[in-house]
Amino acid sequence: MLRGIDISSHQSSSYDTDGLSFVFVKATEGRSYVNPKLAAQTKRGRDAGLVVGFYHFLWPGNLTEQAEHFVSKAPERRGDILAVDWETTGGGSHASNSEKDRFIRKVKELRPHHKVILYCNRHFWLTYDTTSYPGDGLWIADYAAAAGKPRIQADWRFHQYTDDPLDKNVADFSSESALREWAGA
Repeated sequence: MLRGIDISSHQSSSYDTDGLSFVFVKATEGRSYVNPKLAAQTKRGRDAGLVVGFYHFLWPGNLTEQAEHFVSKAPERRGDILAVDWETTGGGSHASNSEKDRFIRKVKELRPHHKVILYCNRHFWLTYDTTSYPGDGLWIADYAAAAGKPRIQADWRFHQYTDDPLDKNVADFSSESALREWAGA
């Protein structure tokens, strides 16, 4: 298992990269938010030689606008991974299952040479998801499980297993070069 983290504007731009193979950086949310630390957090990951991914926090509605906003702000380098973060918004709503699927497909259409994956927690995967469509891969959050052992009956690529003291993840790849190859680097 490869180790990585995911970060947003709540974390430092000088995060610790020791022992990491990858980092996911929050890029955007909805139709207008852009992480003010996006450039610095991306540079830190790239300077450390990590595989870098970017995620968009999905809101209900305006899917084409959200997808266009995401790809216009997420840096574009061969081998970067794009992810949609599908969970409950601060307002208590969430994008529907079909909206999640349409968003993934639209991002893939806009960035056809990048892997586009789904991030969601175990509850969303088991309760709200009806299509089992994760795009190019599933990034599952399950904190009650040991690292690399999420409690689902589905193939997954990344597992977020804790948020203490920050979001820590593992990737189901045999080596960093296998991850890079899968990501298209």
